[in-house]
Amino acid sequence: MSVRESLLKKLEELDRMPTLPASLLPLLRYMEQPDETLDLQQVIELISQDKSLAVQCLHMANSPLFGRSQTVESIRDAVVTLGIQRMRDIAASCSLLDILPQGNMGMDPAVLWEHSLACALVCRQFARVIGFSDPGKAYLAGLLHDVGVVAHLWILPSQFSEALELACNEHIPLHEAELRLLEITHAESGRLVAERWRLPAGMISVVACHHDPRSATVHQDLVALISLSDILCRMNGLGHGPVEDREVDFEKEPGFAILLEEHPQLRNFDWARFTFEMEDYMEEVHRLVNLMYHPS
Repeated sequence: MSVRESLLKKLEELDRMPTLPASLLPLLRYMEQPDETLDLQQVIELISQDKSLAVQCLHMANSPLFGRSQTVESIRDAVVTLGIQRMRDIAASCSLLDILPQGNMGMDPAVLWEHSLACALVCRQFARVIGFSDPGKAYLAGLLHDVGVVAHLWILPSQFSEALELACNEHIPLHEAELRLLEITHAESGRLVAERWRLPAGMISVVACHHDPRSATVHQDLVALISLSDILCRMNGLGHGPVEDREVDFEKEPGFAILLEEHPQLRNFDWARFTFEMEDYMEEVHRLVNLMYHPS
């Protein structure tokens, strides 16, 4: 049995990996509505359904980062202090913590979710700029696109650690290192997990094809959007650790050609300006994730 066949068998028999928290998708879907249409009490109730999330939100709201002079003691005050946008990002990251294995994983969880959260934010803004029909779906797809990495951390942490080390040493993308050592990438592993979780077809396509958007048979424009956003994050230091030794011309990326068919305004898209504007998002993500994973 080849390495690939062995890993696929482990993935198909993976019973230990938990599913997405039941509270995550309803909360994220609700909070992707325009802020002015949100019912504050509904947001509070959705957050309160998850005790660990509620505790983390209170912890974050009382951080010196947000400059509160008085102690925040209620979820309502936490929501007011943090704001809807930041609360959404905290809720997503806190909920996704529940699917990570405990103990030494061979990878800092902060690095994984920093990349995922950054990609979600970039996807949402990119979607808005080009007129993509559903920025909320783009946010969720960006958040979940690397769920295959979580699967690898569950079933083969030591081998995955070797692949990550190879990527760092040779300055190559993680999926290329995985393919060389494991004969399978986190995209293919992620597809199996996404199907097991019964995620929507668009999400499954994103998870499986974000490194090769031309291979997507459905929701190809969403896959292309996440593919470009993923590259943008990796090129700006919010990847999985490896610093990739390559130059990127976004207009020559497969995802660009796919999006250009439906969004011709991309032809005049100012990548330099968009990247510059993303720096504020990147800094916010870095601060939030460090506060959540490395509290002082």
